Amino acid sequence: MKLFVVFALFVATASAALLNPVERPVHPRDLPVIFDQQQGRITNGQTASEGQFPHQVGLSFTSSSGSWWCGGSIISNDYLLTAAHCTSGATFVTVYFGATARNSPKATQTVASSNFIQHASYNALVLRNDISLIKVASVSFSSYINKVALPKISSSYSTYSGEKATASGWGLVSDSATAVSSSLQYASLQVIDNSVCANTYGSLVVTSRTICTATPSGTSTCSGDSGGPLVSASTGELIGVTSFVSSAGCESGSPAGFVRVTAYLDWIKENSGVYSS
Repeated sequence: MKLFVVFALFVATASAALLNPVERPVHPRDLPVIFDQQQGRITNGQTASEGQFPHQVGLSFTSSSGSWWCGGSIISNDYLLTAAHCTSGATFVTVYFGATARNSPKATQTVASSNFIQHASYNALVLRNDISLIKVASVSFSSYINKVALPKISSSYSTYSGEKATASGWGLVSDSATAVSSSLQYASLQVIDNSVCANTYGSLVVTSRTICTATPSGTSTCSGDSGGPLVSASTGELIGVTSFVSSAGCESGSPAGFVRVTAYLDWIKENSGVYSS
């Protein structure tokens, strides 16, 4: 009987750790900053060369209460993929295509919120279903503007754990930045098991629809990177959409969280007609 009680207490403690996060996850957009959110870079990343990430777009959102900057990915001539916490509350967005220097895009478009397709079950409290589509006027592809491939249906059950992937964006350079960069940044990150990520953020946040990466030496996504791409280094496919980091900061060493694209292939197809084989 005593052994059973001890075991029950162990299970209860373990369950509580899974449900109750050690650290609070937040959308990068919601991190406190001391300067213009539309500037900066991925923390401790590298500067991209022109045309290195033709699928990357910059997104300048505007609402009646202010403006904010996010990233996104081109998935077809007329659809972009980004985060729901980026489109949420916005009235329109200006899309920056083919930019390396943020203020020098190859083309721009301004798109009204009527062309946003935000996941109907997006939950800001537990950061769930944090994904949106944006329909744009058809763009012509070039070496600077091009789509990224979606994962193959056969990859739907892949965890990607242990694999390398590349995140890119114009997010903040550090948690206490006093200098900023307007150039596109990128970082190579290693995908980790969801069980490891759940030890930090809890299982209410980290689900089978989440993908997480390690952030060694403070290399991570940050404010301004929201909605941007996480691309598999081995296949070149879009496997994640930047969704959350620790409220302790981008350089805290805690995992970075992304929407797992393979979990939304049917949703993307149903709402845009875009699909992979």
